[in-house]
Amino acid sequence: MEHEEFDLPLSREANERLHALVPGGAHTYAKGDDQYPEGLAPVISHGEGAHVWDVDGNRYVEYGSGLRSVSLGHAHPRVVEAVRREVGRGTNFVRPSLLEAEAAERFLATVPTAEMVKFAKNGSDATTAAVRLARAVTGRSLVALCADHPFFSTDDWFIGTTPMSAGIPDTGLTVTFPYGDLAATEELLVRHAGEVACLILEPATQTEPPPGYLAGLRALADRHGCVLVFDEMITGFRWSEAGAQGLYGVVPDLSTFGKALGNGFAVSALAGRREVMERGGLRHGEDRVFLLSTTHGAETHALAAAMAVQATYTEEGVTARLHALGERLAAGVREAAAAMGVGEHLVVRGRASNLVFATLDERGRPSQEYRTLFLRRLLAGGVLAPSFVVSAALTDADVDRTVDVVGQACALYRKALDAGDPAPWLGGRPVKPVFRRRA
Repeated sequence: MEHEEFDLPLSREANERLHALVPGGAHTYAKGDDQYPEGLAPVISHGEGAHVWDVDGNRYVEYGSGLRSVSLGHAHPRVVEAVRREVGRGTNFVRPSLLEAEAAERFLATVPTAEMVKFAKNGSDATTAAVRLARAVTGRSLVALCADHPFFSTDDWFIGTTPMSAGIPDTGLTVTFPYGDLAATEELLVRHAGEVACLILEPATQTEPPPGYLAGLRALADRHGCVLVFDEMITGFRWSEAGAQGLYGVVPDLSTFGKALGNGFAVSALAGRREVMERGGLRHGEDRVFLLSTTHGAETHALAAAMAVQATYTEEGVTARLHALGERLAAGVREAAAAMGVGEHLVVRGRASNLVFATLDERGRPSQEYRTLFLRRLLAGGVLAPSFVVSAALTDADVDRTVDVVGQACALYRKALDAGDPAPWLGGRPVKPVFRRRA
């Protein structure tokens, strides 16, 4: 129907090339073309600041950049300069570079609740290292993870709990607890008394932690002798420079950082209490823990990027800017949705620095069909937004333009609701959830 003229022939062709060569057509399932309307999954040529260009020559205002990793904007000058400086000096040696000490000092000054840190390349390795360390320190096997958080690791202990569990034996060593419910978590710990090595969760994501919740988890972990692990992949830097632990004042035993830490460069971190972290080192008399050992874990340019990111955040007040931009966007989207009569169907959720949106059908149920309709109109309007997660490179004008396009999308949304059927506006199959059993 409307806007059928928007077409991405070169992106479609590039997607076919990718699928022929790369399983899934992307290196992260969340970037797959199944997450976008049929035939309208842009393949990116390049990016600058808050904008990206696809291979068809279209420019978009981009949200959720690099799955939340590029929070300063693409090709940020300070980060690029730090990387360029180190690349010319060699990136990987047979022994540590002094930069590794400097990067650790910078990180621990930024996240003062931690006492030691080890760097890696991706979040999954860091969270799995935290689990391994917790099991070694406690002598226990069970991992208790928060069932309300969507992703922790590519490794068996987590992926085995998802619909995409093909290829993973059922070990029965992972149990789950609900977010915000201390009584249910305590009941779990009592039921598996002396067996749970760690509690692992995102300290906050879609909702703020209920008053006293994180402190209550800290007390439960202490009482039951398990390790408390905060996955700060998303909350790190977006909540505060020191992560959610710095904002809420509750100190975990271990925490993991990534995403925003490198502004798109591959760097993650496992941080925590010295007595726990040192079990992965050489200066103790216990059994050794193979904590993190990655050939590329300390590439100089990635650590330089991380140091530049941390300096930029602290000196320029980036977290506050993310919140201000997010508040402007959330208010504009809610106003536009309400004006078109879909305020109860297009729902913006989350902290201002980490906004997502839900698309609800006539009965208020989550709908992939309405998400497809909405995304089609956003793309046609030059907005690439699998979420509304902002970057600091956005301008007020970018946000206002986004709100205008959202208003146009909401007008179509209203038409579909009135018709009781979004199908005529989908242009093909609906977008699909990432975690599903069958392709």
